[in-house]
Amino acid sequence: MTVPPQQDPRQAVIDTCLRMSEMGINQGTAGNVSLRKDDGFWITPSGVAYETMRPGQIVPVGLDETYEGDWLPSSEWRMHLDIYAARPEAGAVIHTHSVHATALSCLREEIPPFHYMIAVAGGTTLRCADYATFGTKALSHAMLAALKERSACLLANHGMICFGPTLDKALWLAGEIETLCHQYVVARQTGTPVVLSHAEMADVLARFRTYGKQPRDIDAKDTPAVDAPRRR
Repeated sequence: MTVPPQQDPRQAVIDTCLRMSEMGINQGTAGNVSLRKDDGFWITPSGVAYETMRPGQIVPVGLDETYEGDWLPSSEWRMHLDIYAARPEAGAVIHTHSVHATALSCLREEIPPFHYMIAVAGGTTLRCADYATFGTKALSHAMLAALKERSACLLANHGMICFGPTLDKALWLAGEIETLCHQYVVARQTGTPVVLSHAEMADVLARFRTYGKQPRDIDAKDTPAVDAPRRR
């Protein structure tokens, strides 16, 4: 489980949706959220506003492409299913139509390493998946290609998608991606961003492998994310 055992996972999905709205990275009925469970995942229903959503409307979907209950799952259920099937480390998936990520997705450009935090998605760039109609296998296939060795990507003329081990981590990543896209838009309006070199990004990626870890959790061969002061 990626939520405390005493918490209803369906309510955790709704709470994440509401936090997305509070953060300004989604609106209305756009976007969707899911949480892995033993035999599949919980996902938001199709066409229901987050503010009115109730736990009984969160749809259980199996990895065998079946669902239960009276509510249809999100039209993008297939993207979520394919991430869970292909990426065992994924515990939660978030798809949004956040403003700046969506704007850049309409340019169909790969976002270069203009800022070292681009490594937050797992690589030296933020890829943009090829365009395909929403809710289709073609879109899911394009997404998986863009997510190779990544945990986030843009979806051409659509938005962005990301995953994490928990709902909190996935939501954090969604916020970081939108912030990076906003920064890139502003930088391009101001001038031509200077991108980091392969060597510089290699150093960043090495450090990101231990980012957020405590010394006891870091192997001697790993590059520490922080040049820490001496411990007394």
